[in-house]
Amino acid sequence: MQNLRLASVKFKNAGKVYYFSTDLELKKGDYVVVETARGLELGEISQELMEIEKFNLDTELKPILRLADQKDVEAYKKNLIDAQEALITCRDIVSRYDVDMQLTNCEFTLDKAKVIFMYTSDERVDFRELLKELATVFRCRIELRQIGPRDKAKVIGGIGTCGLPLCCTSLFGEFNGVSINMAKNQMLAINIEKISGACGRLMCCLKYEDEVYTIEKQRFPKIGSRVKYEGKDVKVLGLNVINDLVKIDNNGAIIFVGLNEINFKRLDNN
Repeated sequence: MQNLRLASVKFKNAGKVYYFSTDLELKKGDYVVVETARGLELGEISQELMEIEKFNLDTELKPILRLADQKDVEAYKKNLIDAQEALITCRDIVSRYDVDMQLTNCEFTLDKAKVIFMYTSDERVDFRELLKELATVFRCRIELRQIGPRDKAKVIGGIGTCGLPLCCTSLFGEFNGVSINMAKNQMLAINIEKISGACGRLMCCLKYEDEVYTIEKQRFPKIGSRVKYEGKDVKVLGLNVINDLVKIDNNGAIIFVGLNEINFKRLDNN
């Protein structure tokens, strides 16, 4: 038997990467069948295999069951179609119950032993009777999973204010904390409507761009400090990190000047 290696597997284009062990000869882009907490799933190898010995793992990894064949791929594609039909059926059933839940998505495991319905709700939902009917209709295990606004946006997708697909569906595998301090760090006007995404929460790109702004601002004087411009002592009122401009008060005249036109010395890294 070959030595076990570490395989990184993702289940969606911008999905979180999960790790498995394997003794198969696999390469990036191969589709594989694995068993997760949800059941059998089809995943994609997201990068070349790595030696497990290089990683200090404190848990045993589940093995990749097999390289996916054409039958597995066709089953996965059919499940996507059937999931859309199942979602319509489930919505019709839910409408007959007095429950506050808005269904957003549906997914089957690869072997159709389980169906997962995702929903949003402002309160705790008692769906015991609903589950009984769903189990009778679909004749498999049923999971009703409550998700938040960010997860809903990731599932449904859409176009952001920038005109590009939402970051959560195209870039991020998982959500990191986004805070209002990131908007302040990027010197954005604190207008909640303008800095909120399709989910109604602070835009993910605030997190994505925050580190760059933090690094770039180290080249600039601090707002409120005094610098030299054309031999005069002037006050810094604002910064334009993207265009290398500094907003100053030049004896009552508020102007933008190039960063290279002022003299100053930063005494910190903030």
